[in-house]
Amino acid sequence: MIAQLIKNYEAGPELLADTVSHMTQEQLDARPIAGKWSTREVVCHIADFEPIYADRIKRVVAEEVPTLLGGDPDDFAAKLHYEARDIDNELQLIRVTRIQLASILKSLDETEFERVGMHSRDGELSVKTLLERITGHIPHHIETIEVKKRALGL
Repeated sequence: MIAQLIKNYEAGPELLADTVSHMTQEQLDARPIAGKWSTREVVCHIADFEPIYADRIKRVVAEEVPTLLGGDPDDFAAKLHYEARDIDNELQLIRVTRIQLASILKSLDETEFERVGMHSRDGELSVKTLLERITGHIPHHIETIEVKKRALGL
């Protein structure tokens, strides 16, 4: 089960890249659904939270019950200039982060996936739970991007 979870984790960046690969800059920045982020903002959000999750997982593996700080995605989006960020750079960061963490995850034994940290809002989280959450993050957002694409007639 863990091996398949890691494979799914590794597959995420290419699924995301494929989803946005034929979109123009205008389409990436469009907001076809009122009150929702643009596709560029979604990709930037993913790129911001990939290193956060990687850090959380590394800290749970390396430290004894570390405190894991939460972060508000809306605060990141409001203040980290998503509109000015290059989509290719964001996708590359996602890829590299996942490549590096996957190599670490593959070296762990089963018991290390049970190690836990204490999240500031969500309480106790294991390596496995953190990995499940971040593995599902890209597919969740691909669904939201596909809705945007349909609304744009793509």
